[in-house]
Amino acid sequence: MDDSEIVQRIHRLVEDEHRLNETHQGEFASDEDRHRMRELEVALDQCWDLLRQRRARREAGLAPDDATVRSEGVVEGYQQ
Repeated sequence: MDDSEIVQRIHRLVEDEHRLNETHQGEFASDEDRHRMRELEVALDQCWDLLRQRRARREAGLAPDDATVRSEGVVEGYQQ
């Protein structure tokens, strides 16, 4: 997956997230929808992490294609 494909995936995930949020404005979300929101959040974090890895590798003169998707435990464990 190249950078443009990752960015496209990010846009699709954000659209899904917005659609789900709009569906439940002012209402409680079902367990299924809360689970889906969590999946979207993790997928977005993984995509952003992968994009950052690829850019960092490129800037360091390394092959960006060697970057890998990190697990949920890793990307959700980052401190901001």
